[in-house]
Amino acid sequence: MFKALKRGPRMFLCFVLAFLALLAVCLISPQQGPVILYKLALILLAGAAGYWLDRWIFPYARPDGYLKQEWRAHGLDWPDDKADFEVTLDHMSAFCAAMLRRAAIVGAAMLAVGLGL
Repeated sequence: MFKALKRGPRMFLCFVLAFLALLAVCLISPQQGPVILYKLALILLAGAAGYWLDRWIFPYARPDGYLKQEWRAHGLDWPDDKADFEVTLDHMSAFCAAMLRRAAIVGAAMLAVGLGL
């Protein structure tokens, strides 16, 4: 019915605006550029650490473990009117809890590092 619109990558406008803001800061106060990049690197590292912390603490409760089919075995051609990867109905609440748990752990790790800066 509706044709898919060709769009750029997700959050591209936000990336461009953030890059322009970083460029403006570097032009106005050049000594702050490396500090901003250092803080960004720490936040990204905290996000990755939070993700791996979740995987290590809960190795048998990964969110993709509640899907009906193995998601790596399929291509990316899915109909628009169906979910890409369906969750088993008996495990819907466990799937939601696993996703929220992972988001909370990653967010807490990033917040802890961000507040420590």
